Amino acid sequence: MRRERAVTVAAMVAEFDDVAGWTADAVEELGIRYAIPAACRGSASPAALAWLAEACELSPGTRLLDVGAGAGGPAAWVAERFGVRPILLEPMQAAGRAASRLFGLPVIAADGSRIPLRTGSVDAAWCLGVLCTVEDKAALLSEIHRVLTPGASLGLLVVVAEGPQSLRPPDGNHFPTQEELAGLLQRTGFTLLEQTSRPESAPLSWSRRVEQVNAVIAARHRSAAAYVLAARQGERFTRMFASDQVSMQLVHAVSRPISK
Repeated sequence: MRRERAVTVAAMVAEFDDVAGWTADAVEELGIRYAIPAACRGSASPAALAWLAEACELSPGTRLLDVGAGAGGPAAWVAERFGVRPILLEPMQAAGRAASRLFGLPVIAADGSRIPLRTGSVDAAWCLGVLCTVEDKAALLSEIHRVLTPGASLGLLVVVAEGPQSLRPPDGNHFPTQEELAGLLQRTGFTLLEQTSRPESAPLSWSRRVEQVNAVIAARHRSAAAYVLAARQGERFTRMFASDQVSMQLVHAVSRPISK
């Protein structure tokens, strides 16, 4: 069990921390126009981000908390296009430094189970590609609910299990079913308003920049153990999506008072 836990931690650090630092290095070599696509790490396309931003009715000055913000690509995208004031919450050190280096955004070094913000101090929240990596999903959602103002929006990009899982998932991932996701939101004080499948692909201009950054990372780090671990994580995801065992969903929910 201890060895299995160590393998999981190493895979998660490689995927979410080491790669984030390498991404910032590659962007600094190639140019700032590569920053947002690369820092979205392939899961958040412009169409997906636009759907979430419009669903959450984001506008200039909105205080948006991005929980598990990674290298900051989605937060930078929505700040640039919608004028929000993002606050990034990210426990991985290299990822937080990458967001600061690339975008100059404020980053709080903490995870979502204990958010160091006042109750009711945030206008909206995003949690993109994070929920499936958390074992205690209810604790995470409850803490996000605490810091939101009443009636505030929560945008999720979440991987959902589509029936029995015959393939091994990426280490550290625990995919909720649609029924489990709806129940979690209900129990933690949210009303699910709308949901859609993530758009299939990003524009070629976006994808090409991601590919160029990935090529720089591979050229520099392909022999590193962390690179091998991160690549294995990605391959497992690809197989699960290809076999329709999981799907990527965009969710818009709103905060409501929890009954005592």
